[in-house]
Amino acid sequence: MARRMRSGRSGILGSRLGCRLGCALGGPRRGFTLIELMIVMAVVTILVSIAVPLYQKSLLRAKESVLKNNLFTLRTMIDEYTYDKQKAPQSLEDLVREGYLRQIPVDPITGQNTSWKIIMEEAATAVNQTEPGIFDVRSGSEKESLEGTPYSEW
Repeated sequence: MARRMRSGRSGILGSRLGCRLGCALGGPRRGFTLIELMIVMAVVTILVSIAVPLYQKSLLRAKESVLKNNLFTLRTMIDEYTYDKQKAPQSLEDLVREGYLRQIPVDPITGQNTSWKIIMEEAATAVNQTEPGIFDVRSGSEKESLEGTPYSEW
């Protein structure tokens, strides 16, 4: 046992030295300093300030994609209705009533299914000249797309 005490660090000197080294290496003292916390918060803030605009832009791209898909579906169903019935629908509800659509799709930009701009046929060029109906549908939003064109012109 005497050998162990001589070869190892023990006693008052050894425990003081161990505490000093342990405290400096993160031993008994635990936690972060104020400067470390401030640096971490600054890095997190920078990352969030970069990520939020990218996320918002990706949400807008998704809405634009849904809008294009909804417009394509509506226009296709208007054409099919017109071909089948030999007259254009008078309203979007006609497409639902006759089973061409389950429901009127939502305009993702405005968040409503009642905001669609309906473009009616001219009587002279209509399939059934006595009852001109819907020729085209556009978004009811006045905002501009990421491409720089108004949604109401799509």
